[in-house]
Amino acid sequence: MAFFEIFSNKKIIEEKPKIIVDIREKNSLVVSELMREKFEIDFQTLKVGDYIVKNTIVERKTVQDFVSSMINKRLIQQLNDLKPLTNKLLLIEGIEEYDLYHEESKVHENAIRGFLLSILLNYQIPIIYTKNSSDTAKFLKVLWKKQEKDKELGINAKRKSRDVDEQMQFILEGFPGIGPKNAKKLLREFKTLKNILNQPIENLEKIIGKKAEIFKIVNKNYSLEDEEK
Repeated sequence: MAFFEIFSNKKIIEEKPKIIVDIREKNSLVVSELMREKFEIDFQTLKVGDYIVKNTIVERKTVQDFVSSMINKRLIQQLNDLKPLTNKLLLIEGIEEYDLYHEESKVHENAIRGFLLSILLNYQIPIIYTKNSSDTAKFLKVLWKKQEKDKELGINAKRKSRDVDEQMQFILEGFPGIGPKNAKKLLREFKTLKNILNQPIENLEKIIGKKAEIFKIVNKNYSLEDEEK
């Protein structure tokens, strides 16, 4: 959008917010939603991820694609590509319409839980769950705004320590039912991820109540190999 400054008559250009999108996402409803939100879309052939929001790489998977790419191991390579990057996210879209643990997938629900834990703990990639394509676009918009705000505040000088805190919080938020508030409560109480994961469930319940039951999965066996036999 352009307008004229009254006193100088100089044309001032307001730059559109821009997101880089992999060319394979061209027909995605997410792109349509981003364009509706007035984003400039720069289509490129990306080697890693589907969206680049300023300095963050976002790998987007629908629920069905997440499960199928887990089975055919395509996701493993994508996670390996993401792992070395500083700012990365795995976004799983469609939890409003599809159950991540539905019977038709032919994958045991504990295998999926174990794989999600591996993404969080071994690959150290935060996971975001969105309801649908519209929700995904809104999340990307908020991510862009947050990074723009951080840049304006000049927080990079103290970024190292804050990066670690945010990564720890992101990892905890990846557990279903654990939002920002509960993640912060656990970190303030137990200080490290290792301490949190080693706590008896009873101790965690004292801090965040019944939502702590999700951490029982930490002691479950990974059974995908058994399912494939």
